[in-house]
Amino acid sequence: MKIAVATTTRADWGLLSPLAKALRERGDEVIVMAANMHFNPSLGMTVREIEADGFEPLPVSRCCGAPAEIAADCLLNFHSALQQSRPDCIICLGDRYEMLSIAQGAVMARVPIVHIAGGAVSEGAMDDFFRNAITKLAWLHFTECEDYRRRVIHMGEDPARVVNTGAIGIHNILSLTPVPCPELSADLDFPLDRDTLLCTMHAATRSSISPAAQYGELLSALEQEMAENPNLKVLFTYPNNDVDPAPLIRILEEFRDFHPGRIRLIPSLGMRRYLSALHYVGGVIGNSSGGIVEVASMGVPVLDIGDRQRGRMRAASVLHAPCHAEEIAAGIRRLFSPEIKALAAKRENPYARPDTLALMLAHITPESLRGSESKPFFDPCATSI
Repeated sequence: MKIAVATTTRADWGLLSPLAKALRERGDEVIVMAANMHFNPSLGMTVREIEADGFEPLPVSRCCGAPAEIAADCLLNFHSALQQSRPDCIICLGDRYEMLSIAQGAVMARVPIVHIAGGAVSEGAMDDFFRNAITKLAWLHFTECEDYRRRVIHMGEDPARVVNTGAIGIHNILSLTPVPCPELSADLDFPLDRDTLLCTMHAATRSSISPAAQYGELLSALEQEMAENPNLKVLFTYPNNDVDPAPLIRILEEFRDFHPGRIRLIPSLGMRRYLSALHYVGGVIGNSSGGIVEVASMGVPVLDIGDRQRGRMRAASVLHAPCHAEEIAAGIRRLFSPEIKALAAKRENPYARPDTLALMLAHITPESLRGSESKPFFDPCATSI
């Protein structure tokens, strides 16, 4: 088969990389189509991570402007690239605005879409709208748990084309050999230990609180806890570009400069460094979906902050705090408690399956794509499912 893989951020490539490699090892021709944040120098120019994984990405869209500009550029250029390359399908992961444009371009180019991670809910971000729209454009669906599979079916998708594969990121966790802690600490120029928090905080785009104010609440909480615990350190990765990230990065830089040696900012850790760091830190905080979906399988406690991920299924070791400094600070203290550490050690995760990658490979076949030229609505009310 000839299979296109769409990637626009460091996060989705970290999840898709093992699948792309497995498809290539199977003998398929894999075209990695890259866009958006991968070509943004201020966010780490993460196209290099794709190249480091042994792929030559096709730079379909290099636009790094406002979200509407990026979305428009992706629609136009992915449609053109797909018309030219004519793959058997395109794999799209997740729920970002530009991924919706890519999916729309694929439909216009008559290329069937394999959608990963539909059926979830994240009420605090516009991603919720985009995810459901991609579901209706897609032909084949790989969901992260059974509840999400049922939701996709209730949106009118044929159960025969909706597969609960579990979360691909957990396969990555279980199959990765971590970078040794001394080596990783030296590479980051920052000591990692159980007094270190790993933080990724994106803008909650449907929140009544501005992104800058959200950051203010988080950093105020960290200020309190760092005063109480002189060993507490924070490794931050940059926010994505749901909104202009430059003002948020400046806020982080000012906080770092005020706490020399205790704060480290990294534009992008990449999959291997990120998953390796999870072996050594004391907890994860912020509002990234990865903290909720994957980290529980590492035995690491998580504090989810604010409304961005409201509605997602989560393990018992994933705590929540509203985006208010006092409640975030209380959540951080609880994160380090013996009770929550014990919960995390159980590694119970509703998104985990042992056969995720194998299931995906088994269903990305010419047979599974047959009939995709016309997609009838499946009425779950008229059928027993």
